[in-house]
Amino acid sequence: GIFTTGTWEEKSDEISFADFKFSVTHHYLVQEPCDKDGKEELGEDALPLPMQDLLCMNNDFPPRAHCLVRWYVYGLREFVVIAPAANNDAVVSESKCNLLLSSISIALGNTGCQVPLFVQIHHKWRRMYVGECQGPGVRTDFEMVHLRKVPSQYTHLSGLLDIFKTKIGCPLTPLPPVSMAIRLTFVLQDWQQYFWPQQPPDIDALVGGEVGGLEFGKLPFGACEDPISELHLATTWPHLAEGIIVDNDVYSDLDPLQAPQWSVRVRKADNPQCLLGDFLTEFFKLCRRKESTDEILGRSAFDEEGKEVTDITHALSKLTEPAPVPIPKLSVTNMVHSAKKKIRKHRGVDESPLNNDVLNTILLFLFPDAADKLADVFENRASTSAGSNPPPENEDYNLFSQFKSAPSDSLTYKLALCLCMINFYHGGVKGVAHLWQEFVLEMRYRWENNYLIPGLANGSPDLRCCLLHQKLQMLNCCIERKKARDEGKKGSVSDRSPGGASGDGAKGGDHSGDNPDKEKEFGKSWESWSDSEEEFFECLSDTEDLKGNGQENGKKGAKESVNLKPEGRLHPHGKLMLLHPGEPLYVPITQEPAPMTEDLLEEQSEVLAKLGTSAEGAHLRARMQSACLLSDMESFKAANPGCCLEDFVRWYSPRDYIEEEVIDEKGNKVIRGELSARMKIPSNMWVEAWETAKPVPARRQKRLFDDTREAEKVLHYLAVQKPADLARHLLPCIIHAAVLKVKEEEAVEDISSVKKIIKQIISHSSKVLRFPSPEDKKLEEIIAQIMSVEAIIARARSLKAKFGVEKCENEEEKEDLQRFVNSLLEQPEVPVVGAGRGPAGSIIHKLFVNAQRVPAVPPLEEELRRSGSQEERRQGVQSEFPPPTGREVILRTSVPRPAPYSKALPQRMYSVLTREDFRLAGAFSADTTFF
Repeated sequence: GIFTTGTWEEKSDEISFADFKFSVTHHYLVQEPCDKDGKEELGEDALPLPMQDLLCMNNDFPPRAHCLVRWYVYGLREFVVIAPAANNDAVVSESKCNLLLSSISIALGNTGCQVPLFVQIHHKWRRMYVGECQGPGVRTDFEMVHLRKVPSQYTHLSGLLDIFKTKIGCPLTPLPPVSMAIRLTFVLQDWQQYFWPQQPPDIDALVGGEVGGLEFGKLPFGACEDPISELHLATTWPHLAEGIIVDNDVYSDLDPLQAPQWSVRVRKADNPQCLLGDFLTEFFKLCRRKESTDEILGRSAFDEEGKEVTDITHALSKLTEPAPVPIPKLSVTNMVHSAKKKIRKHRGVDESPLNNDVLNTILLFLFPDAADKLADVFENRASTSAGSNPPPENEDYNLFSQFKSAPSDSLTYKLALCLCMINFYHGGVKGVAHLWQEFVLEMRYRWENNYLIPGLANGSPDLRCCLLHQKLQMLNCCIERKKARDEGKKGSVSDRSPGGASGDGAKGGDHSGDNPDKEKEFGKSWESWSDSEEEFFECLSDTEDLKGNGQENGKKGAKESVNLKPEGRLHPHGKLMLLHPGEPLYVPITQEPAPMTEDLLEEQSEVLAKLGTSAEGAHLRARMQSACLLSDMESFKAANPGCCLEDFVRWYSPRDYIEEEVIDEKGNKVIRGELSARMKIPSNMWVEAWETAKPVPARRQKRLFDDTREAEKVLHYLAVQKPADLARHLLPCIIHAAVLKVKEEEAVEDISSVKKIIKQIISHSSKVLRFPSPEDKKLEEIIAQIMSVEAIIARARSLKAKFGVEKCENEEEKEDLQRFVNSLLEQPEVPVVGAGRGPAGSIIHKLFVNAQRVPAVPPLEEELRRSGSQEERRQGVQSEFPPPTGREVILRTSVPRPAPYSKALPQRMYSVLTREDFRLAGAFSADTTFF
């Protein structure tokens, strides 16, 4: 039809007329319809399109159209509306209405315009329009009647026919037949007999584990109220001839079950309360809070009072004074436990936002390894946590890299879900601050006691994740280094084989030519190059004087270097031999490069950029970036006494050592090698570093990664986070979890439109969340999209429950019902196949029958206001359907007006009767050739 294939557009302007400012709006369809039924029926090409389509019956009751199109002419594809520009202005006087209409008539006649022109009169809420359309020798007047109280003779078809015939005033006898189209609309509001499938969550059972589909680590889903408020059934008789049916004040043949066409539309509840949407909205509100954790929980939560404050702040001075207090009491761990006691003492057990049961449940969910007290089991669980396993290679899991959130099996992801639930159900922002405080204390405890944090992948921080996740990974790296150092595991954690970090060059000499340069890692440890007096050593034995501490390059002082005792060897490097001593080349034990989070990388970039482009700045920048290179050179010299720079380059960067076959003096083919051109550049940093490097094994070198300092920086960073900052960090994780939840729920319902919306959400979120501080407006758009998807799925489940899709045993009927339900979600009005006799029609009939069994007694005023008394009399008190909420009747014919010898022109009248008002809209054509 015209209104489903075309799209309406409009253009507006303003004019002044008769001391009024009017808004002129031109409405038109972009795509023209192809049917010409009215034109062919009339047999006259010269008439304007609206007149040609007055007799067309193809789409008398369009589901979507401008009200003028429904009231006046089906083929009203283009029209102009003149309405008062100000909302409080109205054309109410009859003289001004006539002045406007006469002016319009003159304008149309002078310009020859065949576009219908309408004027809005009376107050805007009444939607009263009158207008005119002119053609060659013809004119159509558009008139309207709007009443609040309906005269009894207008409530049935026979009375409307009398009005129509009187209005057209046809001089012919007998009158030409009148064709009719009738639609009765019934509204179903009583859905109580069909329960709403979404059960409310049982918050009291939360600690027990299950909460009616709500538990820690999972987001809730579904509407708390029925998202479908009403069902509108339209029963239509599209083509009726006069005299076929009887419909008067005492009897009616209009039985809804006998209507040849049924169509249904559903009215959706306005903004239904949905669990997932509420969770997201409340968590997003948390991002706008300004209070700090101390302000929320009380500033003295971490502060000591009186003399105790002085004792802790002067802890170092107490070490040099005789005191009865034992030294272990001043350790950080004991200070943490003391702080916990004072927090509880200050706040009180009853005043805590989170009770102990809920808090313990959350902490055990976040840290499942804490349930076992045994150190061995503790270590095993921490090392084999979900985060350390290889991530699943699927699209849903890898969403974290698009959203910059965290893997769905990580501690950060679980923490976000717990905070979201705490914020909604357990104390709001106070509960969030309390849980975060306990979480930070747990991080401090694990750092002090060398307990790895579960749910985090091994290795350096993953820059694809949010900054908070990177900080936790950094803290885990610090714990690993400290734990390995304390346990004396030299080669497992604090030392490394460069083959794993820089390629396969250290694994064997056969493939060394294909390995990438290791110098890509130089920028990882800029802070380690320093003139600071703070030196950190991992000494396992007394440090002894090293021989040959002077500059060595393999060519000068080779004899002294050969006499050194090799240290820090990992394993021989395949078939490679040292060039000068001719001994096997050993891969040294080297330090791990310092892991970096994105904020440290950005800080490093700023520092390096501030050095400028001068020669001194460039040299200093190179020295800062070569700290890792210098450390590896020292380890290589310690493991391979007597080596030269060429030996190091052959292992570290094979591409910079060029080998070729040459013929020696004896005529034999031999392989000779030399450094690449860039290695021979004067003042090359590699040469300078080699000359500076001393043969020092990794365990005696200054640490490239100061885990103590970095851990304290991370713990301080966590401690100063406000609840709003925390929510900002974790919001991508919440959106990630929400998208996974709607995808999971959609997979059950299989709604094509929802699939498209989810793809749009993922695409939109990927663009917004990749920035460090996304705009609130864009975040609100993402949350609104997720809420709309949840509402659609909830509506689908509500309709499936009401139409009994799952209970249907016939597979074919079940598929038909499923398609019908999906169409109700996506289309404004859906035709019912088979009308009242089809599977969907039978279910709709039963819904109305069940609703009629216990009719509510309407108030007296409502009973008097509606025309239900006569309607019930005509349909019977025991009718299976209630009185129709709306009655629409279209009458049309073609008669000569105003004289018997005039051209036969189309006439049309539309009538709508509801409980609120009554409206008649007529389009009456007349021949103007002789008048």
